[in-house]
Amino acid sequence: MEWTSILAIYALFWVMSAFIMLPFGVKTHDEMGIDKVPGQADSAPANFRPGRIVMRASIFSAILTTLYVLNYINGWVVAEDLNFFPDPPANL
Repeated sequence: MEWTSILAIYALFWVMSAFIMLPFGVKTHDEMGIDKVPGQADSAPANFRPGRIVMRASIFSAILTTLYVLNYINGWVVAEDLNFFPDPPANL
């Protein structure tokens, strides 16, 4: 597998991981007991830390990419394993 393919797969996993990680660990102003600014949405985060999300997404996507490349090399799960609906019998 080319290194550019691995980089592209990592980027895809990173974007997916970043969106999955966004809601975890975020608290609203009401949950933290902080006063809200007039006109502020009730769901606005009070402790949004993008650096933490980037770090978590980077680590998680590195793990997923490693598993993907190892599966590609070793062939643990192949396309035939994912065929949940086998072909119907030929004598029908």
